[in-house]
Amino acid sequence: MTSKVVDLRDLLAKRFPHAPPAPRTTLITGLKSLDEITGGGFPIGAITEIISPRLSAGSCSLIHSLVRAARHDGYFVALIDGRDSFDPTALNNSSALLWVRCQKVFEAIKATDILLRDGNFPLLIVDLVLNAPEELRKIPQTSWYRLQRLAETTSTACLVLTRQNLVSSAQLKIVLENSWTLKTLENENATARLRFRIQRSHLGSAVSHQPPSSDYGEPRRSAVG
Repeated sequence: MTSKVVDLRDLLAKRFPHAPPAPRTTLITGLKSLDEITGGGFPIGAITEIISPRLSAGSCSLIHSLVRAARHDGYFVALIDGRDSFDPTALNNSSALLWVRCQKVFEAIKATDILLRDGNFPLLIVDLVLNAPEELRKIPQTSWYRLQRLAETTSTACLVLTRQNLVSSAQLKIVLENSWTLKTLENENATARLRFRIQRSHLGSAVSHQPPSSDYGEPRRSAVG
């Protein structure tokens, strides 16, 4: 009887083979509010732009949370630091992080190109929040489209953090809608309170609009930033 069951299973497996699992299309961030609004996380093989229009919108805390999530889930993340402003000491353990320290925006763009071609990082973060607006405006849009085409050939989710709407080729644009103070950070679950809004999506999500934001100064990066 047992042999007949085995034969039946073999026959069913041949007649009705299991379809291969669909490749993952998103990278789960571990932040509930962000994963919910994006439908599962950052799109893989695409650029996501997160716009942080306010001075203390929480973008630095977001980076720390993403690195911690990568360490927890066992993958590596690369951070291209556009103004050499990141403070890794709050992470306690940055073993999951490759930190590329830049001073100028074109150094950051070149590093992004190199790491996308490398293709070994599930998450690539490009932090341009503290780069001067006049410096960012010098980046030709053709550079962003080239980076998007590179991303499409990889299994990398590329996240670009900016102060203003910048990356025309971004498949997903999100706005950080927070205005944090030091008191906010006294809450142990401060990052869980980050608020996000979809501004534009080419991934089938609803599209919303953001009014133009004004320019801000460039203070040293803090835990609030």
